Amino acid sequence: MGRTYLVEESIGQYLTELGTKVKPYVTGLLIGQCSPQRDYVIRAVRTPPKEQQQEESLGPPKLASLDEEWITTHASQVSRMLPGGLLVLGVFMIATPELAKDGQNALRKLIFSVEKSLSKRRLWKPAEEEVSDRAALQICSATKKVVCRTYDVQDPKSSAKPADWKYQSALTASWVALGCTVNVNIHIPLLATSPNHDLEKNTKNGLNRWSKQIEDSVFLINGQVKDEDTELLEGQKKFRGNTQPGTQFSDVKVLTQLCQGGSARSTATVQVCSGSINLRGAVKCRAYIHGNKPKVKEAIQALKRDIINTLSDRCEILFEDLILNEGPQKKNFGREYHVLPQRLFVPVAGSSVMLSDYKFGDEAAGEIQERFVEMLDQPVQAEDMHIAEDISTVDICPVTDSPSDTQQAQLTKATLLLKLQQNMGLVVAAAVAVLASVFSFNYFSD
Repeated sequence: MGRTYLVEESIGQYLTELGTKVKPYVTGLLIGQCSPQRDYVIRAVRTPPKEQQQEESLGPPKLASLDEEWITTHASQVSRMLPGGLLVLGVFMIATPELAKDGQNALRKLIFSVEKSLSKRRLWKPAEEEVSDRAALQICSATKKVVCRTYDVQDPKSSAKPADWKYQSALTASWVALGCTVNVNIHIPLLATSPNHDLEKNTKNGLNRWSKQIEDSVFLINGQVKDEDTELLEGQKKFRGNTQPGTQFSDVKVLTQLCQGGSARSTATVQVCSGSINLRGAVKCRAYIHGNKPKVKEAIQALKRDIINTLSDRCEILFEDLILNEGPQKKNFGREYHVLPQRLFVPVAGSSVMLSDYKFGDEAAGEIQERFVEMLDQPVQAEDMHIAEDISTVDICPVTDSPSDTQQAQLTKATLLLKLQQNMGLVVAAAVAVLASVFSFNYFSD
């Protein structure tokens, strides 16, 4: 048997309305959550039209004009706006009968392109038992016939499998929300041999090491350590009366391990550095999990990925903003002060789930509203945007070309002492001190 997709009822109406505007086709993304038993689709979002598409010359309908890069870019932008537990589950196409024959081949190609684009940005690896099937939904604009198939994105030679597409009302009514605040204090040394001092690449490498610490952290759910294979809601009372089940919320504390286990050996390494990047502050994280007897490990995995994604995404956004303003050729930045984008949450109409976005301090509410309409095809009221964090600042200082002779002499003396210390924490602290690094990337939050 193929997979079953439980779909929010309002999506059917949305797709029907899109079908009336097909000229000759429209594509989009399916957003939701995977689970071992079934998948949940809570949003369908059409691909934003390109300006030049409105000026295309008339001719016979064809899928050759399908802009794969535009669609994958849209998927990358949308993925930033999804809290933990939600992901791009697949793609859809509503097309005229003339294009039905080629539609499935086009969808298959899009599914693999989207997954490849999204996987490049991830700092985490999918679990072995994780669902890797993605949906290809095809709808005929004339007959309204719906065909849903899946492809295994882990297998490039994967063939289509049939899947059930079932509409359901109040799909997320019993979902559980998990939230936490994670204090961040990440020091990323910039090696003197690093070509062009590529800040973005070094930052990603540092975040990759930090993400492994998050993966190994201990998570307390409502103050308790729970076995991963137990049910998340075990022992909790069900909501009765007029209380909305969608308001279920679990507070999570994240305990990061300060050192490796006793069985692991660590080797102190002293490297010549020309600067450092420092990320400090606190990030607000949120994840959602389905209400069909979810396991603790599913909930923790969703929250871990949100923690990793939210810091990685806002660093990407910052560098994109710097490149946009300074030019792509500029790799070294002089001392500047920037406002790190704040995270905000916006409710999904008819759902207990909230979507996410990032706002720079000088962005007006109208710009955020336009982005939600463009990226998610969803109008948002200014009063519905909930900013989760206080304003944060980034202090960027210039990088020195190379350590001075005095610094090098100090480094040599320090190296002898460090070899005697045999402590990784002291190695890092002392090495940074004697290098007199003058580059910093500070992220503060009250």
